[in-house]
Amino acid sequence: MLDPSSDELPPIPGKRYFTIGEVGQLCSVKPHVLRYWEQEFPQLQPVKRRGNRRYYQRHEVELIRTIRKLLYIQGYTISGACNQLKGREPKRAGASGDKAAAQLVDELQEISALLGP
Repeated sequence: MLDPSSDELPPIPGKRYFTIGEVGQLCSVKPHVLRYWEQEFPQLQPVKRRGNRRYYQRHEVELIRTIRKLLYIQGYTISGACNQLKGREPKRAGASGDKAAAQLVDELQEISALLGP
């Protein structure tokens, strides 16, 4: 396992789901720390399957790397890291979905106008 204070991490493979052990190796964090972070960071919610096995997606691996950087490299506390992540949260899917739907409606109206009555 890499030094926790080091910023050098292996590249994330092009898989869809990662086990807790794989994420631990990719992020240089032990599995018990990942389980603890799930309790402290509401943004971190891996899929749980049969037997309560956790499966992390790529965006969660990237989030864990960000959390690790905030805690181990930049020296934030858990609550400080939570506050930093709240400022970085992407907008809700509904907001971007509404914008995309409105854009689609506009495009369809333009096509309809081109085709005529």
